[in-house]
Formats: sequence, C-alpha cells, structure tokens
Amino acid sequence: NGVSGLTSFLEFDDNGSNPNIFFEILGTNYGEDRGRGVTRLATWDPVHGLNGTLTDRKLENNMRGVVLRVVTVLEEPFVMVSENVLGKPKKYQGYSIDVLDALSDYLGFKYEIYVAPDHKYGSLQPDGQWNGLMGELVLKRADVGLSALTITPERESVVDFTTRYMDYSVGVLLRKAERTVDMFACLAPFDLSLWACIAGTVLLVGILVYLLNWLNPPRLPMGSVSPTTLYNSMWFVYGSFVQQGGEVPYTTLATRMMMGVWWMFALIVISSYTANLAAFLTISRIENSIQSLQDLSKQTELPYGTVLDSAVYDQVRYKSMNPFERDPMYSQMWRMINRTGGGENNVEESKEGIRKVKYGRFGFVWDAAVLEYVANNDEDCSFYAVSSNAPDRGYGIAMQHGSPYRDIFSQ
Repeated sequence: NGVSGLTSFLEFDDNGSNPNIFFEILGTNYGEDRGRGVTRLATWDPVHGLNGTLTDRKLENNMRGVVLRVVTVLEEPFVMVSENVLGKPKKYQGYSIDVLDALSDYLGFKYEIYVAPDHKYGSLQPDGQWNGLMGELVLKRADVGLSALTITPERESVVDFTTRYMDYSVGVLLRKAERTVDMFACLAPFDLSLWACIAGTVLLVGILVYLLNWLNPPRLPMGSVSPTTLYNSMWFVYGSFVQQGGEVPYTTLATRMMMGVWWMFALIVISSYTANLAAFLTISRIENSIQSLQDLSKQTELPYGTVLDSAVYDQVRYKSMNPFERDPMYSQMWRMINRTGGGENNVEESKEGIRKVKYGRFGFVWDAAVLEYVANNDEDCSFYAVSSNAPDRGYGIAMQHGSPYRDIFSQ
C-alpha cells in the first residue's frame, strides 16, 4: 500500500526504495529565444535515468573577433585615466574597467574606449534628444556605455541595461570640522565681560577685607607685627577664590562673615566654570552632527546639492513628488536642492561639487561609492562621507536598444 501526499504517490519496494521519484534539473538562462529566467535543463527518474543535459550552452569565447566601441565618463574610482603618454592613446583603470576587462577576457571581444564629449552621463533635453554618454548610445555612436552609470527607468526607456554588477546608494560628502589649537581656550567658557567682572570683584573684596581689618584690627600676640597689608588682603581673596586657601589668619567677626559670603560666591563661579569647560570640550566631538541623510535633510544651516540633471537629481525629485512614494526626507532635500530653480546649490559635474565642499560650506549629494573613495584618498583628510543604508538600485552596463550583446553580458 502507498500514501498519496504533497510529493505525489509514496510507496516502497522490497529493497526500501521509492519508484515514484521524479526530479527536474533547473538552470538560469538569458537567451532571447527562451526568455530570461529559470528553464528546465533535464529530468531524472529511477526507470529512465537522466533525460537531458546538466550543462547550459557555454559562453566562453562567444564574441571572439568582435570589437566594441565603449563610451565612458571619468568618475573615481570607477573610471580613471591611469597614464597618458604623449602620442599614445589614453589608458584607463578603475572598478568598471576591471569588470569590462574580465568580460573581455572571458567572452573574447576587444574594445575601443573614449570619453563622452561633454563629460556628462546624459539627460533628456527639451528638444527630446539625449546628451552625454546616453546620447552616444541613443545616436548609435557607441555600442557600450560604462562608468558609475545607474539603472533608472528613464534610461531604460531608450537603452538596454545588463543586470546590475554592484549595488548603489546615495551619500553625502561633508568637510570635517577644523580643529584649531588655541592657547587661550581655557578662557572660552566665560565671556570676556564676565572675566572682567570677576577680576573687579576680587579687587573690591580685597579692599573691603583690608579696610575691615584696618578699622578693627585683630588682637595679636605680644611682639608680633600685623601682616594686614593691601597686598596680603588681595592675595588672600584671590587664593580663596581659586580654592587654594590664604596665608593671613583674619580673626575678626566682620572679616569672617565677609569671607564666608565670598567663599560661597567662589564655589558657585568655579562650579559653573567647570561645567561650561566640560561642555566646551565636548562640542568639538559632536560638531560633525550630520551622520545620515535624515540629519542632512532636517537641517537648513548647511546648503547642499548635487549634479544638475543627474540620476541623483532626478531620484530626489521623483521621490519627493511621486504621490505613491512620497518620502518626507526626500521632500525636505528637494526643497534645498531645488532652491531658486536648482541653480543655487547644484553643480555641473561631480569634481566641481567636491571642490565646493573642500573650500566652502557645502554638502555634496552623490553616489556613496564615489564619495567614500574621495574621502579615503584625500591628501588632507578633510572629508567624511555619510551614506544611506538601503541600496534601491544598481550600477549597470548600458547598450544600444535591442543590442544582441545584452543577454550574454548579463549571463
């Protein structure tokens, strides 16, 4: 007898095996003819054994003899010029170039690379044309577009992208607070006028103590000389103020009452000074208060922006204005980025934004991977980068619409 269950009919032979076992061998596939996704490569059962093949068609050297024209945009650390010997073509290096070289070695193609004429990734212009790297692909001047190029719906409408080869997230580049050594930092907890009042009070109380002892001198042992001088009175008052005690024993009741009030005043002033000094020394540690994009969006003192008409610019605009995905953080960021129509806080290219952070009060919103590289490799160590934790898109390789190489690159 057998049992019918989720894995079909279950029964056992005399040797303990189940004759109703049936396996499907599945594999991922990117071929245009079979569609992208999972496909059945073979089946197996105890009676017929393996029916099919366990290997999909090999891709190695599939593009031997093909020469691709690659357009790029310089963006550290994705694409950088490694050397430029006079009279010889430029050589490029970087993470995206490493990906391209690995594909070239495996698939067998060769490539020629050049930089987009306007050094931009490209955006849709008012006349309906694309400029920059995207324009080179749309106008079919290049076969492949490669840099820190993110996959966006707008771009996918005119070019084909491979699957992502790296996650992408937005970050912000900020300048570290400058730490200056000030020899008079110990005076900072109190204002200059307060220090002047304290000095005047010490002088006044010293004079009062001297007058009280002069009008009503203390009884001294026979033969001793009274040390009650104005200098000694001042020194005694100052010594008690800084909690060091005094040298002159004043014993009259009026003087003791006077000094009792003075010591209470000194206790309050010294306690206030100590508390302010601790707070003052702590401020330098928390000056870099922007530790996330949320912190950046909530403040308005530090202006920030991105590259005009870039993917980041479009992403902030879309997430702030889309009624189905309205994000308060992006809404606040868009108000700052779009101030005076976007012309005030945005730049034409990323290098300009980095310079603006280094030599002014500015926060540059851009690809987190690029900003982290800039912060880690700056000679003056003047930057720090903050990124969002949730990658919502990725970097891809762009190709002409309908390119026959898209699926083979993805696989």
